[in-house]
Amino acid sequence: MTDTLEEDQIYEAVREHYAGRASQAAASPECCGPAGDCCSPNYSDMTLVSLPATVTGLSLGCGDPVSQADIREGDTVLDLGSGGGIDCFLAAKRAGPSGRVIGVDMTGEMLEKARANAGKLNAVNVEFREGRIEALPVDDASVDVLISNCVINLSPDKPTVFREIYRVLKPGGRVSVSDMVIRGAVPSEMKGDLSAWAACLAGAIDVREYVQGLEEAGLVEVEARPRDALHGVLASIPFGTPFSALISAKKPM
Repeated sequence: MTDTLEEDQIYEAVREHYAGRASQAAASPECCGPAGDCCSPNYSDMTLVSLPATVTGLSLGCGDPVSQADIREGDTVLDLGSGGGIDCFLAAKRAGPSGRVIGVDMTGEMLEKARANAGKLNAVNVEFREGRIEALPVDDASVDVLISNCVINLSPDKPTVFREIYRVLKPGGRVSVSDMVIRGAVPSEMKGDLSAWAACLAGAIDVREYVQGLEEAGLVEVEARPRDALHGVLASIPFGTPFSALISAKKPM
């Protein structure tokens, strides 16, 4: 899957990249993926109006999975690769005081930022846990809604991630993910480039493979569509083009 790279090399390159981003304390958000696609604004100004720059400045995603998610009052929400916490804090607004949001991230520097942000916002229903998305520190069948923003593409072992998603969801649990995918295959030389992995490009898989992987893990009603309405339907996207997709699914009852 990763050609000449070992999985541990990829994990370390990704961790170092995002540790560096956390330490920069950005004043404005960046993104993953190619310019002109996921680098367009992910959130409306009204969505972010109550969040400080220490949160919005660490928005590194490729979409807005929270707005697409069916988050209800009292839900338990899990964010894979929570970074500085922006999607966790947005989800907490929807889940309400009776709900709970858990962010999981493998980068200690990001977790430190996220926990500090939670303190600033008095987000008592949000917690952050250290871990990899291939081995989530979350109980079986404990999550109502799972979200993720441009993170699953970073994993060199996506089938395990998909199985973990199925494991932690309650029966009837929902999935709302923004991620980088591709029509066709990433060039083999890019798969061997650690910087391309950190940039959310080398780890992108064919959108059909993504859907199939979720289905093989046991999820149903799996759908994927381009985030950018200008792309129209999937069939209009040229082969070999990476793009940001919104992906939804459910765990059967």
